[in-house]
Amino acid sequence: MSDLRKIIIDEQEVEVEGAMTLIQACEQAGVEIPRFCYHERLSIAGNCRMCLVEVVGGPPKPAASCAMQVRDLRPGPEGQPPVVKTSSPMVKKAREGVMEFMLINHPLDCPICDQGGECDLQDQAMAYGISENRFKEPKRAVDDLNLGPLVATTMTRCISCTRCVRFTTEVAGITQMGQTGRGEDAEITSYLNQTLDSNLQGNIIDLCPVGALTSKPYSFTARPWELTKTETIDVMDALGSNIRVDTKGREVMRILPRNHDGVNEEWISDKTRFVWDGLRRQRLDTPYVRVDGKLKPATWGEALSAAATAMKGKKLAALVGDLAPVEAIFALKQIVEGLGGAIESRTNGAPIPADNRSAYVGNASIEDIEGAKEIILIGTNPRNEAPVLNARIRKAWSKGANVTVIGDGTMDLTYDYTHAGADRAALGALVDDSATKEGVIVIVGQGAIGEGDGVAVLSNAMAATEKMGGKMLVLHTAASRVGALDLGAVTSGGLDVATEGAEVIFNLGADEVDIAKGPFVIYQGSHGDRGANRADVILPAAAYTEENGLFVNTEGRPQLAMRAGFAPGQAKENWAILRALSAELGATLAYDSLAQLRQALVKEVPHLKQIDQVVENEWQPLEPAKLKNGDFKSAVSDFYLTNPIARASALMAELAAAAKARSETKMAAE
Repeated sequence: MSDLRKIIIDEQEVEVEGAMTLIQACEQAGVEIPRFCYHERLSIAGNCRMCLVEVVGGPPKPAASCAMQVRDLRPGPEGQPPVVKTSSPMVKKAREGVMEFMLINHPLDCPICDQGGECDLQDQAMAYGISENRFKEPKRAVDDLNLGPLVATTMTRCISCTRCVRFTTEVAGITQMGQTGRGEDAEITSYLNQTLDSNLQGNIIDLCPVGALTSKPYSFTARPWELTKTETIDVMDALGSNIRVDTKGREVMRILPRNHDGVNEEWISDKTRFVWDGLRRQRLDTPYVRVDGKLKPATWGEALSAAATAMKGKKLAALVGDLAPVEAIFALKQIVEGLGGAIESRTNGAPIPADNRSAYVGNASIEDIEGAKEIILIGTNPRNEAPVLNARIRKAWSKGANVTVIGDGTMDLTYDYTHAGADRAALGALVDDSATKEGVIVIVGQGAIGEGDGVAVLSNAMAATEKMGGKMLVLHTAASRVGALDLGAVTSGGLDVATEGAEVIFNLGADEVDIAKGPFVIYQGSHGDRGANRADVILPAAAYTEENGLFVNTEGRPQLAMRAGFAPGQAKENWAILRALSAELGATLAYDSLAQLRQALVKEVPHLKQIDQVVENEWQPLEPAKLKNGDFKSAVSDFYLTNPIARASALMAELAAAAKARSETKMAAE
């Protein structure tokens, strides 16, 4: 039931929910309130006091607007709406006093601080700072922390807003940071000097309102006003997090999150944020053709001619990698099927039915997780497969949702869960014991459906979902998979049948597949990884930050990735390479631009034009099938090294080694 209250803010009358805090009510009225500790996605600390406002008729002192609710305000003597002032002399004097206190110990080293130009403290000091500080005592200095290779610390700048402590505790679900000491000796620290063990830790860099926590890999490389900012989509997992790529010249300098309540809120995983150094290393920047057993650099004409000659009149199979945009898959499918070949996108071996969207996507949105009362995870470790999605499950758990896991019972998911069994028998028991419940979401992972009996697992998961009256979400691990399935880039028998007896294999960036000796391999991709190593012809392509592309995320939401920079050397956009190859084959594709390609694409798959909308899927239960025996395994064993860009990154290798060392059992000294 809504509890609407009238309130007058700076002579403007607004009607807001009684449960709102004054800072939220002011925002709704279009009045900006300065703040350091308050953040809408974290609990209220009320410890910076920058958000002070005057409540008329209240106590004769300013009130912290982040910690006072609208329903706590007293009406006027004749029942008039309560009055709040945000720019009165009392408020101005109070905020100037708070700012003076803030700057007692702050080192004021803006010229050498990475936060310079996007620092909340700088902005507020411009508005509320005074020309001369009355405190002449020496400034306090604090030792810096070692939080690991991602977050650089200069703790003397810290203003104890505790945003980092609240984020790591509430969202990331680790308890390694806190505040110790009292008074002048109070400082934010990591307990026992631990480095942070979370794949979401980079978000504290964005949350820090001063320069106490900055990005270690980005340190001293660029200023914000030098960067070109491009809003795009992440492809490190299938969540499709909204990101901003900042470039300087042709180099990607950093990757930051964009707010999207339906997908990633305003968080991104560490792999998404720090993988950019992998975009600079091991790049394919010129075509290659294998001559006498060795790959030799070639011109585009030679490479395309060699590829076309190999493809003509041969038994052809095409494999779709994890990072391919929908447009490239569409163009490749038209070429390969025009030559009588087969195309397969399910390179992890999961026999997902491509003709039933409710079976390979489900009917739940990511946002539905937040309001769930019961969450059932089948064969998935979301902390490794989609850390931002895992944070949303944790959010639901913190609101009282029960989490049940069928699969590995030793996982640390950052929240408590009930382990219902590790094997397929536990899934069968779930179907048998299911009854109608409120707010159930079943999340099926790739580890559950990649073992050969994927259709049986999906049919049982759908049966259980239906019995409980809930919704189902299939959690994919590859950014390109849902888009490829939407296009029908599958064969009837799966990966082994598609490649069996093939004389030529066209590999579109599939680096997670071992191709046996025998067939002629044409590899199109951005990095010199496993696929390029096995290739006979290499066609260098753009990475995800270097071309415009369409990706469909794990909930079935089409999203547009935008080009932030240009591909190195002679590398070209994926769709353009395939268009040029079709001309070489004498079967020219019917489009000359990306816009024309997208028109043809949308004509064939109409729902792909619903950009940034979760497409409604008609629920079509699969026929019940018998499950095999055996435990469910997680699809991702090493979070940091899942794709060729991540494997080219020196930082990801360092993080993977550190994670491995942490996971090894510690032995006491004898």
